[in-house]
Amino acid sequence: MKKLLQCLAASFAFFALATHAAGPTEVVYHIDDAETQGIKGLRNIRNHLDVSPQTKIIVVTHANGVDIMMEGAKDKKNGIEYAPLVGALKSRGVRFEVCEITLKNRNLKKDQFILDTDFTPSGVVRVADLQYQNHFAYIKP
Repeated sequence: MKKLLQCLAASFAFFALATHAAGPTEVVYHIDDAETQGIKGLRNIRNHLDVSPQTKIIVVTHANGVDIMMEGAKDKKNGIEYAPLVGALKSRGVRFEVCEITLKNRNLKKDQFILDTDFTPSGVVRVADLQYQNHFAYIKP
Protein backbone atom coordinates (compact mmCIF):
# COMPACT_ATOMS: atom_id res chain seq x y z
CA MET A 1 0.00 0.00 0.00
CA LYS A 2 2.84 2.36 0.87
CA LYS A 3 4.48 1.69 -2.52
CA LEU A 4 1.18 2.37 -4.27
CA LEU A 5 0.80 5.72 -2.50
CA GLN A 6 4.39 6.68 -3.35
CA CYS A 7 3.80 5.76 -6.97
CA LEU A 8 0.58 7.80 -7.08
CA ALA A 9 2.31 10.79 -5.47
CA ALA A 10 5.19 10.61 -7.96
CA SER A 11 2.73 10.33 -10.86
CA PHE A 12 0.79 13.33 -9.62
CA ALA A 13 3.97 15.41 -9.24
CA PHE A 14 5.11 14.47 -12.74
CA PHE A 15 1.68 15.29 -14.18
CA ALA A 16 1.63 18.67 -12.41
CA LEU A 17 5.06 19.57 -13.77
CA ALA A 18 4.23 18.35 -17.26
CA THR A 19 0.99 20.31 -17.30
CA HIS A 20 2.76 23.50 -16.20
CA ALA A 21 5.56 23.03 -18.73
CA ALA A 22 3.08 22.40 -21.55
CA GLY A 23 1.68 25.94 -21.43
CA PRO A 24 3.27 29.05 -22.90
CA THR A 25 6.38 30.51 -21.32
CA GLU A 26 5.55 33.16 -18.72
CA VAL A 27 8.01 35.99 -18.07
CA VAL A 28 8.18 38.98 -15.77
CA TYR A 29 10.28 41.89 -16.99
CA HIS A 30 11.45 44.06 -14.07
CA ILE A 31 12.08 47.75 -14.83
CA ASP A 32 13.15 50.11 -12.06
CA ASP A 33 15.06 52.73 -14.07
CA ALA A 34 13.57 54.16 -17.25
CA GLU A 35 16.77 55.93 -18.25
CA THR A 36 18.92 52.79 -18.40
CA GLN A 37 16.25 50.13 -19.03
CA GLY A 38 13.37 51.85 -20.85
CA ILE A 39 14.10 51.61 -24.57
CA LYS A 40 16.34 48.54 -24.14
CA GLY A 41 13.65 46.72 -22.16
CA LEU A 42 10.84 47.56 -24.59
CA ARG A 43 12.99 46.40 -27.53
CA ASN A 44 13.87 43.19 -25.66
CA ILE A 45 10.17 42.50 -25.17
CA ARG A 46 9.38 43.20 -28.83
CA ASN A 47 12.18 40.85 -29.92
CA HIS A 48 11.02 38.24 -27.40
CA LEU A 49 7.52 38.26 -28.88
CA ASP A 50 8.83 38.27 -32.45
CA VAL A 51 10.54 34.95 -31.77
CA SER A 52 8.03 33.52 -29.29
CA PRO A 53 4.65 35.23 -29.82
CA GLN A 54 2.74 32.95 -27.44
CA THR A 55 4.82 34.08 -24.44
CA LYS A 56 2.85 35.66 -21.60
CA ILE A 57 4.73 38.79 -20.48
CA ILE A 58 4.08 41.06 -17.51
CA VAL A 59 6.22 44.16 -17.08
CA VAL A 60 6.46 45.37 -13.50
CA THR A 61 7.75 48.90 -12.98
CA HIS A 62 8.69 50.69 -9.79
CA ALA A 63 10.98 53.52 -8.63
CA ASN A 64 12.19 55.48 -11.69
CA GLY A 65 11.05 52.66 -13.95
CA VAL A 66 7.45 53.91 -13.77
CA ASP A 67 8.53 56.81 -15.98
CA ILE A 68 8.12 54.64 -19.10
CA MET A 69 4.41 54.54 -18.34
CA MET A 70 3.89 58.28 -17.82
CA GLU A 71 1.89 60.22 -20.38
CA GLY A 72 4.23 62.08 -22.76
CA ALA A 73 7.42 60.56 -21.30
CA LYS A 74 10.42 60.24 -23.64
CA ASP A 75 13.78 58.55 -23.51
CA LYS A 76 16.30 61.17 -22.39
CA LYS A 77 19.08 60.01 -24.74
CA ASN A 78 17.26 59.97 -28.06
CA GLY A 79 13.86 61.58 -27.48
CA ILE A 80 11.87 58.47 -28.40
CA GLU A 81 8.41 58.57 -26.82
CA TYR A 82 7.59 55.50 -24.73
CA ALA A 83 3.79 55.46 -25.21
CA PRO A 84 3.71 54.20 -28.83
CA LEU A 85 6.17 51.41 -27.98
CA VAL A 86 4.15 50.43 -24.90
CA GLY A 87 0.91 50.59 -26.90
CA ALA A 88 2.31 48.30 -29.59
CA LEU A 89 3.34 45.77 -26.94
CA LYS A 90 -0.01 46.01 -25.14
CA SER A 91 -1.71 45.19 -28.44
CA ARG A 92 0.38 41.99 -28.47
CA GLY A 93 -0.89 41.01 -25.00
CA VAL A 94 1.82 42.44 -22.76
CA ARG A 95 0.58 43.67 -19.39
CA PHE A 96 2.27 46.71 -17.79
CA GLU A 97 2.00 47.30 -14.05
CA VAL A 98 3.05 50.32 -11.99
CA CYS A 99 3.90 50.17 -8.29
CA GLU A 100 1.51 52.15 -6.08
CA ILE A 101 4.18 52.61 -3.38
CA THR A 102 6.22 54.50 -5.98
CA LEU A 103 3.20 56.67 -6.75
CA LYS A 104 2.90 57.58 -3.09
CA ASN A 105 6.64 58.17 -2.59
CA ARG A 106 6.91 60.36 -5.70
CA ASN A 107 3.56 62.14 -5.25
CA LEU A 108 2.30 60.86 -8.59
CA LYS A 109 -1.33 60.35 -9.58
CA LYS A 110 -2.81 57.53 -11.64
CA ASP A 111 -4.13 59.97 -14.24
CA GLN A 112 -0.52 60.91 -15.13
CA PHE A 113 -0.02 57.50 -16.71
CA ILE A 114 -0.74 56.09 -20.14
CA LEU A 115 -4.34 54.98 -20.59
CA ASP A 116 -5.05 51.43 -19.42
CA THR A 117 -2.00 51.23 -17.17
CA ASP A 118 -2.45 48.55 -14.53
CA PHE A 119 -1.40 49.20 -10.94
CA THR A 120 -0.07 46.88 -8.27
CA PRO A 121 0.24 47.65 -4.53
CA SER A 122 3.98 46.82 -4.50
CA GLY A 123 6.20 46.27 -7.52
CA VAL A 124 8.77 44.28 -5.56
CA VAL A 125 6.13 42.00 -4.00
CA ARG A 126 4.53 41.51 -7.42
CA VAL A 127 7.83 40.46 -9.00
CA ALA A 128 8.49 38.03 -6.14
CA ASP A 129 4.98 36.55 -6.31
CA LEU A 130 5.15 36.07 -10.07
CA GLN A 131 8.46 34.26 -9.70
CA TYR A 132 7.71 32.14 -6.65
CA GLN A 133 3.98 31.47 -6.81
CA ASN A 134 3.42 31.57 -10.56
CA HIS A 135 6.83 30.27 -11.70
CA PHE A 136 7.46 33.15 -14.12
CA ALA A 137 10.93 33.49 -15.57
CA TYR A 138 12.65 36.73 -14.50
CA ILE A 139 14.33 39.21 -16.82
CA LYS A 140 15.83 42.55 -15.84
CA PRO A 141 17.00 44.33 -18.98
